[in-house]
Amino acid sequence: MSRSCELTGKGVQSGNNVSHANNKTKRRFLPNLCQVTLISDSLNQRFRLRVSAAALRTVEHRGGLDAFLLKASEVDLSQRARLLRRQIVKKTAEAVAA
Repeated sequence: MSRSCELTGKGVQSGNNVSHANNKTKRRFLPNLCQVTLISDSLNQRFRLRVSAAALRTVEHRGGLDAFLLKASEVDLSQRARLLRRQIVKKTAEAVAA
């Protein structure tokens, strides 16, 4: 499993440890990933996702998983999140038509 956020695409970055003597050695900056269960209001289901802490704050700020996914671009989302987004769009379109 790759170390990347399923909602924002935030992944591992690389850089250098720089000592006082200015010696540089490679290092990795890992994202702060959390295994969380988010509830979709339109689908009435729970989904377990691996999300960064920053993305979790954004989901709460936007008003839940549905609102976040509707506003997010599909390029950043993981394959599971894209499928979930399509299901939510379909369900909301049915609710508007009815």
